[in-house]
Amino acid sequence: MANLPRILVTNDDGYTSEGIQVLADALEDLGEDWVVAPNREQSAVSHALTLDRPLRIERLGERRVAVDGTPTDCVALGISNLMANRLPDLVVSGINFGFNMGADVHYSGTVSAAFEGVILGVPAMAISLGVGEGLSFHLAASFAHDLAQWILENGLARDTLLNVNVPVGTPLGVRLTRLGVRRYTEGVIEEQDPRGRQIFWIGGGQPVWEAIPGTDFHEAASGFVSVTPLHLDMTDRKSLQSLRETSPSWADTLSGTEE
Repeated sequence: MANLPRILVTNDDGYTSEGIQVLADALEDLGEDWVVAPNREQSAVSHALTLDRPLRIERLGERRVAVDGTPTDCVALGISNLMANRLPDLVVSGINFGFNMGADVHYSGTVSAAFEGVILGVPAMAISLGVGEGLSFHLAASFAHDLAQWILENGLARDTLLNVNVPVGTPLGVRLTRLGVRRYTEGVIEEQDPRGRQIFWIGGGQPVWEAIPGTDFHEAASGFVSVTPLHLDMTDRKSLQSLRETSPSWADTLSGTEE
């Protein structure tokens, strides 16, 4: 009998979040699913790895593990140790409470966990859900199930993950998108604590996104599920070629300096 597909499920909202529990339940019929997730919320930690202390785990059931670390820690631990006897066929990160679109993917623990899967040679997807009246983790999980099944059957391009954002309410359909542009009106807010000491809040302003058709922001705001392929190689090839053609003066700065 052939081995069932193995799926590693993680997130950045923490092991007890509703999103990951609903997601794991939805994926259970696709194969052998493992849940390896942070033991507390780890939002906006990006691709952080814990290097200054050992990681501790709590086994909460068969193939269910909470980790006192980051989402990236969880994927690294799951693939390199907990599932080392047979690697997963897919990493699924989510369901995040709130969109992960545009430049926010660089800060997102949800997306970074999926990227860690890609780095370790496993196809991956990240899924996030918009916040508002009518949000449904179950609806988002249903789409995640269908997409995960498709990936298991068809695979993904090397070094690529799919970043999924599901709108609030019943989606009108699915759109393949590129990253959009969003800026925060106030990146850092300065205040004083009750003792008069200076304090700062990062990310306090309201985000403003550009309504560009074909981007994740635009399509999700229009009621569609946004699916954006993200590649591990962030090289700007157009700029690389331009620099090679213009031969900037600094490119030869170190040439001929050795005696």
